[in-house]
Amino acid sequence: MTANEVRKKYLDFFKNPPRNHREIAPSPLVLENDPTTLFTSSGMQPLVPYLMGEPHPSKSKRLVNSQPSIRLQDIEEVGDNRHTTFFEMLGNWSLGDYFKKEQLAWIYEFFTKELVIDKDRLWISVFEGTSDVSKDTESFEIWKSLGIPEEKIIFYGAKKNWWSMTGTPEEMNIGHIGGPDSEIFYDFDPNGELKIHEKSIDKARPCHPNCECGRFLEIGNSVFIQYKKVGENKLEELPQKNVDFGGGLERTTAAVNNTPDIFLIDIFENVIKDICEKASYEYSQDQGKDRSVRIIADHLRAAIMLIRDGVTPSNKQQGYVLRRLVRRAEYYRQNLFLTAGEIQFSSLVKGFIKSYPELKTEWRKISAILDEEYIRFDLALQNGKKKLLKAIENRNVNGRLAFDLYQTDGFPLELTLDILEKEGKIFSDKDRKEFETEFAKHKQLSRTASAGIFKGGLADHSEEVVRLHTATHLLLASLRKVLGEHVVQKGQNITKERARFDFPNPEKLTNEELQRVEETINDVIKKDLQVKFKVMPKEDALKTGAIHAFNEKYADTVKVYYVGNSPEDAFSKEFCGGPHVRNTSEIGRAKIKKQEKIGSGLVRIYLVIE
Repeated sequence: MTANEVRKKYLDFFKNPPRNHREIAPSPLVLENDPTTLFTSSGMQPLVPYLMGEPHPSKSKRLVNSQPSIRLQDIEEVGDNRHTTFFEMLGNWSLGDYFKKEQLAWIYEFFTKELVIDKDRLWISVFEGTSDVSKDTESFEIWKSLGIPEEKIIFYGAKKNWWSMTGTPEEMNIGHIGGPDSEIFYDFDPNGELKIHEKSIDKARPCHPNCECGRFLEIGNSVFIQYKKVGENKLEELPQKNVDFGGGLERTTAAVNNTPDIFLIDIFENVIKDICEKASYEYSQDQGKDRSVRIIADHLRAAIMLIRDGVTPSNKQQGYVLRRLVRRAEYYRQNLFLTAGEIQFSSLVKGFIKSYPELKTEWRKISAILDEEYIRFDLALQNGKKKLLKAIENRNVNGRLAFDLYQTDGFPLELTLDILEKEGKIFSDKDRKEFETEFAKHKQLSRTASAGIFKGGLADHSEEVVRLHTATHLLLASLRKVLGEHVVQKGQNITKERARFDFPNPEKLTNEELQRVEETINDVIKKDLQVKFKVMPKEDALKTGAIHAFNEKYADTVKVYYVGNSPEDAFSKEFCGGPHVRNTSEIGRAKIKKQEKIGSGLVRIYLVIE
């Protein structure tokens, strides 16, 4: 069964009676005017307001879609047989409608009847409870009634089977919502004949559904959002209990076809074949080479999807991630002893057209961007090698240098080690530990600042950052009032200390213009205006005159934040994901610290709160 067939079966199953879900359009991978995240990382991400009680514009309380997603925390794990950077998340939601009994029965029916997955290969996890939240015996009993043997229903703690935007019940912020979840795992080796666990690095530990040995693959997770944190160690039941289901399309397709390696499903079939033919290598014969093949295929697919959604390689934000993906794929291509003449990225792009027909009209443009980035990476490699050789000459090689080469020049650690070995130099255990320490910090930043749900884009969601975010909306509106409507946002970065805002203008502002802009911002702040948002269909939002990026793709439903009594008479209104202050008086006094010209027709302003 192909991935496209699995997707269609899922959407049809939940749209048909008696489930009667409304299919909603997926969001773009990049929401340019949503500073809370670099990428869409789940289908649930754009739906949080409705899970908290706002009515969905579709008027339906039952929703379903397949959401293209990217999760950066998986980049370094790619290379095994089950992790990917880009994936599609099959999702269905109940916004205060059905709950555990219906959800678990329906998803079990979908897997066992629609996809004809052997029920004897399914294992289940449920929440074991904490001192503050009771054990989820309800889900346990439902699974038993559906025919899952008791010994295949495993209880796990909050680290595994609890969802909230900020972690376990103890870690949740007051006011945040969350709840227990129940995962479904597919068992690739139910009788132990393949000895998957025994051959893994985890063989000394007991095997269980959440084991990393590769025997089990999570194919779906039903989250029951039923609690709100109202105080320290105190949660209350929500009046609206929600369901949020997510299941990876690629993983589900692998389970349907009983292949532990998701890179053997149809999506990757042509690309894997092309890479291996050019490398004169037969897939599945060598773990090291398999890893290289998977990384190339995965990173290129993710890069293709980002370029398709308008991202171009750069040293900032989404562009930096794209550049890193392409360069990492190129390094592993070289690791397979492939020269540029032996395989072109363009041929790999065409290998994905069967699964993504929309690429037919895009592949030439995408290929050109990928090939240009290859040339840039070759230059970066030469520069990086010079730095490393100079450090060797000066006896200044250490873990920090290796990490700087990784972060700045795109040098995988393996390349640094290769060069050191050729030069007869040793990378000590101390050096490796130093590299791993720096890398762990970097990875944690990726998790919390760019990959997690609503945990990126802004430096954080502290009071200072939120105040500056709202002040930046006032800055844009004030610039348009003083300079004209040609002013739009071309770039933005907000930390606790300052907001940085880029916009088009022929020259820097005069002192008088700067003063007028600053006074306009502070006049609005003093008026104690409310800051609100409305969720509406994109077409209706455009009619309000809300500021938005004209070359940006938006979901069919958007948030419009406005400053004032109503969108009609608002001082500022923009497409935005938030968060913002509730009243302008919360901001404090805004001060323009400096401005600078950063390119042809672009000006940058730095704004602080005093």
